Amino acid sequence: MRHGGRILADQLAIQGVDTIFEVPGESFLAVLDGLYDRNDIRTIVGRQEGGVAMMAEATGKLTGRPGIAFVTRGPGATNAAAGVHIAMQDQTPMVLFVGQVGRDARDRDSFQEVDYRRTFAPLAKWAAEIDDVRRIPEYVSHAFHLAMAGRPGPVVLALPEDMLAEAAEVADALPVGRVEARPAAEEVVEVARRIAAARRPLVLIGGGGWSEAARLALERFAAAWQLPVANGFRCQDYIDNLHPCYAGDLGIGPEPTLLRYVADADLLLAVGTRLDEMTTGDYTRLRPPVPRQELIHVHPDPNEIGRVYRPTLAVVAGSTPFLEAIAALAPPAARPWAGETAQLHAAHRRWRYEPDPTPGDLRLSHVVRQVSDRLAADAIVTSGAGNYAVWVHRYICHRRFRTQLAPVSGSMGYGLPAAVAAKIRFPEREVVCFAGDGCFQMTMQEFGTAVQYGAAILVLVVDNGMYGTIRMHQERRYPERVIGTGLRNPDFAALARAYGGFGATVRHDDEFLDAFEEARRSSAPAILHLLVSPEALTPRLTLEAARAEGLSRRRS
Repeated sequence: MRHGGRILADQLAIQGVDTIFEVPGESFLAVLDGLYDRNDIRTIVGRQEGGVAMMAEATGKLTGRPGIAFVTRGPGATNAAAGVHIAMQDQTPMVLFVGQVGRDARDRDSFQEVDYRRTFAPLAKWAAEIDDVRRIPEYVSHAFHLAMAGRPGPVVLALPEDMLAEAAEVADALPVGRVEARPAAEEVVEVARRIAAARRPLVLIGGGGWSEAARLALERFAAAWQLPVANGFRCQDYIDNLHPCYAGDLGIGPEPTLLRYVADADLLLAVGTRLDEMTTGDYTRLRPPVPRQELIHVHPDPNEIGRVYRPTLAVVAGSTPFLEAIAALAPPAARPWAGETAQLHAAHRRWRYEPDPTPGDLRLSHVVRQVSDRLAADAIVTSGAGNYAVWVHRYICHRRFRTQLAPVSGSMGYGLPAAVAAKIRFPEREVVCFAGDGCFQMTMQEFGTAVQYGAAILVLVVDNGMYGTIRMHQERRYPERVIGTGLRNPDFAALARAYGGFGATVRHDDEFLDAFEEARRSSAPAILHLLVSPEALTPRLTLEAARAEGLSRRRS
């Protein structure tokens, strides 16, 4: 006989869970009691439910297995919804467990009562409530299976407080593995035939469910066929960025040569990506529903194929089995695109190593390139959302799989919790987080989590005193009518020291490297407060130019 909390803890151990992230609540005290004697599962206590949900999502990205978060009912669950949304849009396996009011109090608008099935229905792959303690193993098993199957994503399970306290004798479930669709041999041969018949093909990669094996197979395939490869939004670590076939990033601010090539391409092989808005440039690089380019769409979930774009050829398969199958085929003798592949890679290298001039005494191009040049190949770089991330995407060179943690959903506040999760998962690897001043302050309390668990992350807070992305759009649409986008910020370096970490402020290019190395030597969680000019909106756009663009549009 075990109470529900212990049954649940045992199921997590069976599924290979070794770390959970939580903000405690009285609604799932039985689970905490069940975890008390399980020395094989670490319990990481966060500061806010959105932060712990993001930590769980980042863990799902890093491991390919569902990241686990526990939050309490009502406001705890709604706070955690931010992480669930990230997991859904980023195609990341995750299970969120939510405490629930007792079954005898349901449907009375009880204290902190929420109908989680309805609340999370549009945000998760499945949202359910466990009403019978004897069915805990069944529900947990199904949650893990669903989180990893097809298009990976989040599952939400609600746990009534009285159900968890009940005792029962019940059999445990078995470990769940990932079920992945494999392509038929004739489908792979047909894809190869169509590529061989093309003049200007492009491979576009992205999405969830990738693996180190997929990256290696992709690099073999691309090298043998001399095919140009571009990544979708925030999937830059799916291929070695120094691979001779790497053409660059089709996210925000792509290299112009790559954009021209996409426009003139006659075949696009999209592997894993759901062809989202950011990757397709607001659905303009490919026009829905039938793009001009011949489209071969490979995705593990048939529901994603044809959602926006009708492909010429659809292949329902996981990225790993598809790429391994096509990499085994011999390339064609004639590869007329090979010269352009080399040109695209050369253009990408120039784009990364020849920065555009930007205003200010401390230039992000200088900062990010210095960081990239000094990090080991297995270092993990995290970021959230904001214009500062455009510099990160342009100048960080990713050599290995899962060295980039950034939300496809564009969620602010993600970088810091993701960095904490990454350092806890891989304490031997260096973890660097880039965050804007607005982005950082959405979850900055999780720096305390890093200190508590000795997660020696290095956070670079880019402070321009405003919500820069929104200010950019504001100046373009409503020039000289600035309201609601300014920020009055604290001393972020002092904040780090107050928590017990390392903190330093950087104002000039020539100060950065010394501060960066001192932070690394501290072996403590660290914050570098980077004071940058608000004029530098992006690597190629100033605030003055954005305002002039808006004024010109208004006059016309």
